[in-house]
Amino acid sequence: MIIGETSMSFLGLGIRSPATSWGVLLQEAQEIQNVALYPWKLIPLVYVIITVLTFNFFGDGLRDAADPYK
Repeated sequence: MIIGETSMSFLGLGIRSPATSWGVLLQEAQEIQNVALYPWKLIPLVYVIITVLTFNFFGDGLRDAADPYK
């Protein structure tokens, strides 16, 4: 759900600019001039990557723990 909302907002199909979401922040950080003046706008990118990897590793751990053929 997090990745879905982020990608929809990044593409302009989800939450719009006055509201804040990771997708809106990443869409604003897409402009080179904006990033050059405000480099901290790339911080949501780090959080998105960490969140996706966390869920991925958690799911892999659950799958390995529940694997009956181990």
